[in-house]
Amino acid sequence: MEAKELIARRVAQEIAPGMLVNLGIGLPSLVANFVPAERGVFFQAENGVIGLGARPPEGMQDPHLTDAGGGFVTAVPGAASIDSAMSFGLIRGGHLDMTVLGGLEVDEAGMLANWKVPGKMVPGMGGAMDLVTGAARVVVAMQHSARGGSKIVPKCSLPLTSLRRVSLVVTDLAVIEPSDAGLVLRERAPGVSVAAIRAATAARLIVPEEVPEMRLG
Repeated sequence: MEAKELIARRVAQEIAPGMLVNLGIGLPSLVANFVPAERGVFFQAENGVIGLGARPPEGMQDPHLTDAGGGFVTAVPGAASIDSAMSFGLIRGGHLDMTVLGGLEVDEAGMLANWKVPGKMVPGMGGAMDLVTGAARVVVAMQHSARGGSKIVPKCSLPLTSLRRVSLVVTDLAVIEPSDAGLVLRERAPGVSVAAIRAATAARLIVPEEVPEMRLG
C-alpha cells in the first residue's frame, strides 16, 4: 500500500457518522475516498462547498466543481454551494467537527507549521490558520520524513499555523497524539517497529508498553 493511501485510510477511521469535516488540499483530500457514503459525513472546502464526494472518474470532471486547491471533486446528494463569507463563518464559528490538514512540521508541543515564507514558490497558509483555531478536532496527515529529515521535530523552525495544539498526527509510520506531557506514540504502521519510528523521529516520543498496529478499517 502506498504511503499516502495508508495515511488517508487511517485518518478515515477518525471520522464518525454525521460529522462536518474540512479536508485540506493535497494528501488530506484523499480521505474522502475511504469514508463510506452510508456514514453520512459531509465534507467541506473553504472555497464554498459542503458535501464533497470522492474524486471523479477520468473524463467526468466538472470545471465548476473543485476543492479549495482547484482539484476536481464530486458532490453528494444534499450538497450545497455557499459563498466564502459563510464558509469561513462556519470555520471561525466553531461549527466544524474536524479538519484534516497537511503539515511541514509538528513539534513536541503539538504545534503545527504548514506554510512557508510569503512571496516564495512554496505553500501559503490558505485557510489553515482559521481551521486549526476553529475546528473541534485537528488531524494532521503527512509523511513522517521529507528530504531525508524528520517532520516530527523538537521545535518548529517554520512559522506556526496557530498557537493551538493539534489533536492527532497520522503519518506513514505512526499515529502520534500530542498531550500535556509531550508526543505519545499511539499506533505504528503495519510491519513498522517502535525502534524504526524512534529512529525516524527527531522529537522525543512517549512510548507506552503496548503500541498496536494502525486501524485501517
